[in-house]
Amino acid sequence: MTNLHHLAAQAVRQALEAGRTVATAESLTAGMVTAVLADTPGASGMLQGGVVAYQNSVKESVLKVPSDLLARAGSVDGDVARAMAEGARTVLDAHVGLATTGVAGPEGHDGKPVGTVYVGVATAAGTSAFEYSFEGNRAEIRGLACGAALERLLEALSG
Repeated sequence: MTNLHHLAAQAVRQALEAGRTVATAESLTAGMVTAVLADTPGASGMLQGGVVAYQNSVKESVLKVPSDLLARAGSVDGDVARAMAEGARTVLDAHVGLATTGVAGPEGHDGKPVGTVYVGVATAAGTSAFEYSFEGNRAEIRGLACGAALERLLEALSG
């Protein structure tokens, strides 16, 4: 079992035990977080769904990320990650919204260097964003972002 699958299994178990549901909003991970959760037996009892919001237009129209925020901050930003997480939580009617946005490479994006990643978490108690700086190739950075998101999900479920 890979580390990602181990983290996902823990998250699914914790969500089921707590009777909590999860929704995702993914940019750079493009569905990887949702897929790893869905690989886990029992996921249907806690996973509401996920939105792959690769383009800003999708972040705006589906997840309700404010257009002025995207214009001001760009897509790779902590406030954007928070807004994406809250959008997923609201639109998909879940207890916890989990979001990823960042730069997997090979070039920087919106003035941010390769490896910059933000994970957003939204619950009834509020929203948070966590900044990471990862090193590696595109696939490695996306995998590390997925792992970071699952770790933050575990924290939110145990909090």
